[in-house]
Amino acid sequence: MEFPCSDCCSISELVLKAASLIPISHYLLGIWIISFICCYNFLEIHIISDFFNGFRGNPVSLTFNSSSQIYQNVVSKCSILHGRYLVTPWLASPHLQTSFLNFLGRPPKFTYKRQLFLTPDSGTIAFDWLMPSEVTRSFSHRSNAISKEDTTPIVVVIPGLMSDSDSPYIKHLAFDIARSGWNVVVSNHRGLGGVSLTSDWFYNAGWTEDVRVVVDYLHREYPKAPLFAVGTSIGANVLVKYLGEEGDNTHLAGAAAICSPWDLLVCDRFINRRLVQRFYGRAITIGLQIYARTHKSIYSRLVDWEGIQKSRSVRDFDKNATCILGKYETADTYYRNCSSAGYVKNVAVPLLCISALDDPVCTREAIPWDECRANKNIVLATTPHGGHLAFFEGITAHCLW
Repeated sequence: MEFPCSDCCSISELVLKAASLIPISHYLLGIWIISFICCYNFLEIHIISDFFNGFRGNPVSLTFNSSSQIYQNVVSKCSILHGRYLVTPWLASPHLQTSFLNFLGRPPKFTYKRQLFLTPDSGTIAFDWLMPSEVTRSFSHRSNAISKEDTTPIVVVIPGLMSDSDSPYIKHLAFDIARSGWNVVVSNHRGLGGVSLTSDWFYNAGWTEDVRVVVDYLHREYPKAPLFAVGTSIGANVLVKYLGEEGDNTHLAGAAAICSPWDLLVCDRFINRRLVQRFYGRAITIGLQIYARTHKSIYSRLVDWEGIQKSRSVRDFDKNATCILGKYETADTYYRNCSSAGYVKNVAVPLLCISALDDPVCTREAIPWDECRANKNIVLATTPHGGHLAFFEGITAHCLW
């Protein structure tokens, strides 16, 4: 049935007239509601589900081998891993948590003790030490120097990509370990921590040689002190790969891998999948370019400097710099060879792996669930929320779970 043109005009006029009778405040309210829903979904906010859950948090999910002695003797007695994790309510989003950590973070205040370590290839690594005496009065009677006879455990912290000992999450981690009575040493990556590059070797996501020489050195210097290691993000990937390469030959008594990317190829695709993930990819790329500019005298001599400047993604940077420096044929070759997931089966020391399932950088799709379950030395702990290395808790977000 067709309406005459005059009838169509009158209908349009009636619609417009009816629309004009609706108060502007109602339109504004509608726009606000639509914007809120879009923002809520875009930022993956979960405060409403937390509310209906009574703000009780979510239980930690543990994946382990049924005959694991590590679980039976250690993890089963750890109340934190058998408790619940509740995100700080006003940071109920993986993106809010991750951004807050990087821009504010509220790190504890203390001063490291700096030591410069020279590698066999003339590279320089900055060690930043933190002793229990620096963070609590309970250990004030102890000396800041560690003797060869000292039996206090030492924890080596391996930061993530472009992070160093001053990164908020590293300071939180180092402070909590030292407060528990253990000595902490942050092993900064080459060219970070305010130290210049002194050789043509660069660190990357699979460069395990620095971890190897650091662990061997600490074992020689402090033979009676049990050695442990904690890796974060890319540092976790490097640590797990090192453990898989070494097997029983490592001097480490145990380790923890926090928010590891596991499979670099999967994470590369993930970080370019959605608009919000692309923000992280762009931020990481800018960080890598700043690192390259800091050491331009070496980079410009070894790689295509113009290619680095034009890089718009992590893959671009890896193609123009990392692959050339590390002698990888392609970016995919680099990602496959340096992913730690393939080394999980060979880990021969107790290893606790912690990942947030809403991590906006290291996707849950890359977690090697079956490999972790098959290895009796590994316990994988996952939480529904936590962001990337954040895990803020408490109403004031002053501490990290």
